[in-house]
Amino acid sequence: MAGRTRVGVLALQGDVREHAALLSGLGAEVVPVRRPGELSAVDGLVIPGGESSVIDKLSRTFGMQQPIRDAIEAGLPVYGTCAGLILLADTVLDGIEGQESFGGMDIDVRRNAFGRQTESFETELSVPALGQAPVRATFIRAPIVERVGADVEVLASLADGTVVAVEQGSLLGTSFHPEVDGETRFHERFLAKARAVADARMR
Repeated sequence: MAGRTRVGVLALQGDVREHAALLSGLGAEVVPVRRPGELSAVDGLVIPGGESSVIDKLSRTFGMQQPIRDAIEAGLPVYGTCAGLILLADTVLDGIEGQESFGGMDIDVRRNAFGRQTESFETELSVPALGQAPVRATFIRAPIVERVGADVEVLASLADGTVVAVEQGSLLGTSFHPEVDGETRFHERFLAKARAVADARMR
């Protein structure tokens, strides 16, 4: 394929720069996405960590909510970390009043399930889909997945069985932040999906 895969990072709020740096290091062409026209020009989208309620409100202010929902329904690869995972969930169990999500993943999530930022933690996870080496995972005011639908694959769980990484079709979500640990394998998995979209567009 000529050229690099073009992926967007939703740049309304959150740790946009960290994702952009990691994806650029993997050879992708990375663009910040704030408007529908920018979304339509990418082969995949990352929804970063941050405040899910703020990203939700800003997505509506910028006219991005419905275009993102439409793109997800059309099969655009999307990877959500932390707040991004919340926004990909069909059901947010403890959202603030009026909070909405983009949806697309048949999961129920609970926000800030591990408490405040001072209760953030790191651990190592077994993620067989990514190979034998464990994944170093940083949880910062992280959500958890309390229910997964029949079409959702659980990629990783904590020792107590709490689900923290899921995949459904072109959608990928993690409760934690691989981008802050230099862990590239989730982003590589997302980029493989985006490259497939780019290849299909060029045929």
